[in-house]
Amino acid sequence: MNLRESWLLFALGSAIFAALTALFGKLGVAGINSNLATFIRTLVILAVTAGILSLRAEWAKPSGWPWHSWVFLVLSGIATGLSWLCYYRALQLGPVSKVAPIDKLSVAIAIVLGLLVLGEKPSWSVLVGGLLIVAGSLVIALF
Repeated sequence: MNLRESWLLFALGSAIFAALTALFGKLGVAGINSNLATFIRTLVILAVTAGILSLRAEWAKPSGWPWHSWVFLVLSGIATGLSWLCYYRALQLGPVSKVAPIDKLSVAIAIVLGLLVLGEKPSWSVLVGGLLIVAGSLVIALF
């Protein structure tokens, strides 16, 4: 397996950086408006992503892109922004040890959406894992 192109390597990287996001976000929203904190985070992400695109020479003209790519990228951006606004406010109000796991219910919701909207085929491991995520989130939230 080519690790540089492995979805698993990038998924693990995402999990590690998401955990750091929770920790740094909790520390960062202390004493400031959570919406302003989200805006600052967004500017940093924009700068980092632009830097990566520039270093890898991956800038491309969007004129030939299909319209549905634009629609879904805009919808994804709106969903991301709303998610971040909710996440930072939750971090401001609650403990990171409860907020981050509840946020990860998004994994179980994404599994359901993949099955219903994208027609993905469920496996036992995906179904059991999704149910365990939901169960774990409920235990963390309620106890």
